[in-house]
Amino acid sequence: MENRGRRSGLYRKILVAYDGSPGARKALKAAIQMADCSDAELHCICVEEKLPYYAATLGEVEEAKAERDAYFEKLVREARQMAWDYGIELHSKVVPGHEVESIITAAREGGFDLLVVGFVGHSNVFGRVMGGTTQNLSRLSPCSVLIVK
Repeated sequence: MENRGRRSGLYRKILVAYDGSPGARKALKAAIQMADCSDAELHCICVEEKLPYYAATLGEVEEAKAERDAYFEKLVREARQMAWDYGIELHSKVVPGHEVESIITAAREGGFDLLVVGFVGHSNVFGRVMGGTTQNLSRLSPCSVLIVK
């Protein structure tokens, strides 16, 4: 992969929130295309949902954590491959925590120019159609937000 060097496009750093849902896949594809057109650095954030509060045994908690970790490892591999197919390097991280708080913190601390999110999905990150999470992300983001339908 070639080093793109200077960043001359509209965006320098793009962050996409990704949970593997159809809406998130569309958002990832749009973010990849925008990174390609803008010669921008592309980052992906996956927010781990909480482990069960109540479990009969420690083994149940460990099993849930292992399943969750495997799911997010798969998501990151999938996202990196999609970006690589366009010749784009994708920097990704998985973080535990509250969806909105984690994504907004990452956008702020990372100095991103654009946050890309899916309109509808299967997890709390994208699950509410222009309410709740998506609306809060667009309202609280320190950078421009693209909501992909």
